[in-house]
Amino acid sequence: MALLLAAAAAFPDRVLAAAVDHGLRPEARAEAEGVAAFCQARGIAHSILTWTGPQPGGNLMDQARHARLGLLTRWAQGHGVADVLLGHTADDQAETFLMNLARTSGLDGLCGLRPAFGQEGVTFHRPFLHLGRSDLRDYLVAQGVGWVEDPSNQSDRFTRARVRKMLAVLAPLGLSVQALARTSRNLASAREALQVQTAAAATDHVRTVTGGLQVSAQALAALPVEVRRRLMIAALGWIGGATHPPREAKLQGLLSALQARRDATLGGLRFRWGQETLLVVREPRAVMGPVPFGARWDHRWQVTGPAMPGLEIRALGADGLRLCPDWRGQGPRDPLLVSPAVWQGERLVSAPLAGLVQGYAASLSQPFVDFILSH
Repeated sequence: MALLLAAAAAFPDRVLAAAVDHGLRPEARAEAEGVAAFCQARGIAHSILTWTGPQPGGNLMDQARHARLGLLTRWAQGHGVADVLLGHTADDQAETFLMNLARTSGLDGLCGLRPAFGQEGVTFHRPFLHLGRSDLRDYLVAQGVGWVEDPSNQSDRFTRARVRKMLAVLAPLGLSVQALARTSRNLASAREALQVQTAAAATDHVRTVTGGLQVSAQALAALPVEVRRRLMIAALGWIGGATHPPREAKLQGLLSALQARRDATLGGLRFRWGQETLLVVREPRAVMGPVPFGARWDHRWQVTGPAMPGLEIRALGADGLRLCPDWRGQGPRDPLLVSPAVWQGERLVSAPLAGLVQGYAASLSQPFVDFILSH
């Protein structure tokens, strides 16, 4: 509510609002409708976004967070909205820091919530990370506006709620919300420097090959361990679409295998050694299925060209590659197998990256180095 009021004051007649009903409490719908009525009275367009519910056995809070972000992204895209504001505060930052500290997270986890990040062409901003929840409550009281407290925020079922209560115990020791939030900001500055170093290493030593990545064994071995680690995490995100690094044990297993010059798989990617180079490509069984022509395929490919009825984008595969007589001049076989191709039923119309162009082109949504710097 504080974010809504502040945004409407800062950007008159330019604000749209959305509330997510997770469907986890019977009162949630009425609360979202209350926000809608509040917006209507002030001439602010408002949408209620509904989640169909969690999958059994998963982490409820993590599922809800991903669902919320996905719903807001699709809502923004549908309304032509490029920038979305989120109401996270310094309290959220401090809680995230402590939760990740308990998980023995590395630097990225301890940096906490990012002030801004991009997803599918939408930029999300967190303008309140320097303010505490008490600041927002004071603001709302001064404006004469009420709010609703979610009871799940006080439930000991959830780790975040237990950490929230622990903050009151830590504050007298100097570990206040603001102190922990400042620590996260300081660590974020260190992470930014490492991102720049990792991007520089990618620029100097990593080559993009038909959507895969290739690096020499000598260059990889010469990189600092942390930069090498970040390159592999970036590859998992850029090629495989991973939104979070893998568990530390799995990542260490990958790094150990690569150091020993052994092939490996992780996160839907193949890491395969040639004589003196490492090739990182999409695993065929992990590639996305067909999408209609014009849609983004496998989270990062866009194919353009003449539209015809019944066209779809799917992986070229071994059968398709055999229909491309000039493929050997286009690059290594493995990345070509998982490259985008235009199909009309079982007829291969175009394989833009395998030499069968036919008026079509395939492009990546973002270069690898840009991906490193933006994530």
